Amino acid sequence: MKKTLCALAVGATLLTPALAMAADVKIYGRAHVSLDYLDDGADYNEVGISSNSSRLGFKVEQELENGMTVFCQIEQEVNFASGSADDKGVDFATRDTFVGLKGDFGQARVGRFDSPFKAARGPINFFGDMVGDVRNVTRVGNLKFDERNANTIEYKSPKFGNGFNVLGALSLHETNSPSTELDANDKVIKKDRDDKAYDLALTYKEGNVDFAAAYEHYEEEATNGERDGFRIAGAYKITPDFNLGGMYQFLQHDNSTVTPDAQVFGVAGEYKFAPKTLVRGEVFYRDVDADDANSTLLAVGLEHRLDKAVRVYGNLATVINDDKSNLTPWKEGRTNSVSGVAGENSLGLSLGMRYDF
Repeated sequence: MKKTLCALAVGATLLTPALAMAADVKIYGRAHVSLDYLDDGADYNEVGISSNSSRLGFKVEQELENGMTVFCQIEQEVNFASGSADDKGVDFATRDTFVGLKGDFGQARVGRFDSPFKAARGPINFFGDMVGDVRNVTRVGNLKFDERNANTIEYKSPKFGNGFNVLGALSLHETNSPSTELDANDKVIKKDRDDKAYDLALTYKEGNVDFAAAYEHYEEEATNGERDGFRIAGAYKITPDFNLGGMYQFLQHDNSTVTPDAQVFGVAGEYKFAPKTLVRGEVFYRDVDADDANSTLLAVGLEHRLDKAVRVYGNLATVINDDKSNLTPWKEGRTNSVSGVAGENSLGLSLGMRYDF
């Protein structure tokens, strides 16, 4: 894998000058690490280091003779904590990677990237990729919707009504292999795989308002089964320094006996009390249609900007679990993701640094 990284780096070095002659090329990235104290409320309480969705990427954009613009992005995850993304020694894991066209008609792209449903979390994503990430209560078990779907075609409309956009996406298949079954003669036959995903979203972002509503459906052969999700989120800047938002989502699985319906709702906000320093907080409640399976996520954080590119922060977060819930505030978006214990309240304290370049 190290050879792969070296080859990619050498290739980028050689190709960038040539590409730059014809297109705008940008190399960007994020190094995001944290020192965490994690306590599962039972036997585990340890200090560790986590790499939090760190990444390296390339963006290319070129205006065409007909007035349209072609664009491309290749983005990979990098683990700054251990050099690997998981125990199998994977150094690179594909993040948002796509190619597309944009113009007066709007924007169309093809590839693997965040679904419109996942992007609709944006207005209240104040703890993204940190201890306290709201996905720790919105993305659980088979009710997973905050996904980066492969083989996706997405259309985004031009802005209308002073700030609205409509997005539609179709994820054709998770893999390139067909489904199989036995016919009457016990012969293996191939058939279409019913594992598509469908997304529809409406967003509004103008002035002090940031709003999104989204619906997503996965077919029966998709990973985690057939399911539907609805999400609405919004935030309003009450003052230039105070941003307050809320979110509601409802999730439903085709097999509701094994995977009961769940809804998540709550509020989150940020307050900038000094030119380079802010405080943030959130509370989200997960209500499951089953006995003793609910949970509450609570988080507070303090962030200071050393520069436009560098920030340091401290977060304290907990999940209060019912007897049949084992959620934690640290699982999503991070490499340090120890499992929780059913019926125990989990607590995480994180001191982090993020460098965007």
